[in-house]
Amino acid sequence: MDARTQAWIDQQDALTVDKVRSRGWFIEYVIGDACACSDEPCTCPELPACSNPHCDCVEVAGPAFAYTIGLFGLRHPELLVFGLPTSTTAHVLNSVGDRIAAGDSLVPGQMIELEGWDRRIVAEAVPNPGDILLGANRYYDRPSHASVPALQLTYQDAAGRFPWDEGWASPHLQPRPGDFAA
Repeated sequence: MDARTQAWIDQQDALTVDKVRSRGWFIEYVIGDACACSDEPCTCPELPACSNPHCDCVEVAGPAFAYTIGLFGLRHPELLVFGLPTSTTAHVLNSVGDRIAAGDSLVPGQMIELEGWDRRIVAEAVPNPGDILLGANRYYDRPSHASVPALQLTYQDAAGRFPWDEGWASPHLQPRPGDFAA
């Protein structure tokens, strides 16, 4: 690994540690087939080079996603969500993270409603977290085969349907647990 790449990794690691210490968790964003730097359409001239200086565009095949790093330290699985704008992602993960920090514990199949968002959410176990939570496993120094656990927060579409319901509007945005790897 070259010195520039190592310096960037060291900075990211320090940022993650700082955020986990100050907030309790960090949100790791990973863009998909388009830039997720903002709620606006992608303005990246080409991926992974982004014109937004506050964005670290790393292209992956599939939808944008984000996950927490730090909830495992609270004895809870990390949280994972797909296909939302960054501001909505932050609202969802921080709202649920606040509940967990206050003592709540989510279980697979649990229905969640959040103040300020009109979609219901179901927590689902992720069978392959080592293939997705790369930053969390780096933070906890765990190999992928001994990954920290994760719950995918699966949300309804605008018509109130979940991915398993007939007529669900956006199959490309929320892969089913186990059907995705970063």
